[in-house]
Amino acid sequence: MKAAILEAYNSPLVVKEVQDPTLTPDGVIVKIEASGVCRSDWHIWAGHLPVKELPIILGHEIAGVVEEVGKEIKNFKKGDRVIIPFSQSDGVCPHCQAGHHNVCDTRTVVGADFNGGFASHIHIPRADLNLIALPDSISFIEASAMGCRFVTAFHGVMTQGRVRAGDWVSVYGSGGVGLSAIQIAAVAGANVIAVDIGDDKLEMAKKFGAVHTVNSKRDNPVEAIKEITKGGSHVSIEALGITDTCVNSILSLAKKGRHVQIGASSNENFGATPIPLNLVTVNEIEIVGSAGMPNPDYRTLLRMVETGRLNPGALVTNEISLEDVNKTFEDMNGYGGAGMTVITKF
Repeated sequence: MKAAILEAYNSPLVVKEVQDPTLTPDGVIVKIEASGVCRSDWHIWAGHLPVKELPIILGHEIAGVVEEVGKEIKNFKKGDRVIIPFSQSDGVCPHCQAGHHNVCDTRTVVGADFNGGFASHIHIPRADLNLIALPDSISFIEASAMGCRFVTAFHGVMTQGRVRAGDWVSVYGSGGVGLSAIQIAAVAGANVIAVDIGDDKLEMAKKFGAVHTVNSKRDNPVEAIKEITKGGSHVSIEALGITDTCVNSILSLAKKGRHVQIGASSNENFGATPIPLNLVTVNEIEIVGSAGMPNPDYRTLLRMVETGRLNPGALVTNEISLEDVNKTFEDMNGYGGAGMTVITKF
């Protein structure tokens, strides 16, 4: 099969023919129809999130069709349409048993711990647990758009952020995760303020439900949000992983507010970032992490997409071939491009 392979950090992916994946008794092989190019892939490529070992096939926003099934598989058959959660779990640890598959004790990540979706085919182990059936009414591109950024935003907004109708919600960064968070929070009835340095991205944010936008190149975002909300946001979501936006997100909050950290940091020591700790203490601010989404929550999200309440496919602005993935990484170096890019030609 053809695949785009990371052989060295900060070097172009090598697109070449490689051996087809090998089927295991508890696994399935999926023919990939759409695979998103996520900023997390860029973080891996840049060495900010080192993988288990090189070389490796990147890619973790995947939808496709089951092509082969192992002899132990009970829930899937050849021809089934599926979406692949990027966070894979064992189903037996205490966290999985409590429904928190995304923080499984033996969690593995597609395209980081084993070969991912920048290829025509992928093997998924423990597939009865780690595959999600994709309804016929949802396209592969829509499913790929959900693959990481949208599901991560859904969990961050709805579960970790506990966003409610009428809340003021500020979202720092209007890339894939940020735009997803804006759409989800707006559908939940929140008043969303989008913060970014690109006017093109802020225009997209308006289309997905932002009631106010702040260009932080021109205006102080903390002052602007405090003025708009008359005191600060109830929830602030950081979708970039940059020190300045993390600190500003916390400073933008009202008393008793919640900062939800979704963006992965390139800082050393696990993303060590100085924060205004005394303000957090005095204003009783919550700082909450958010990583992926538990498998049981896919059912709720898919229903909302099927009924048209959420539209992840609208975030896809660019379809590319496998050979074009390096150009997408180059754009990400300068935070260029708006919306999501999905590989549809393998």
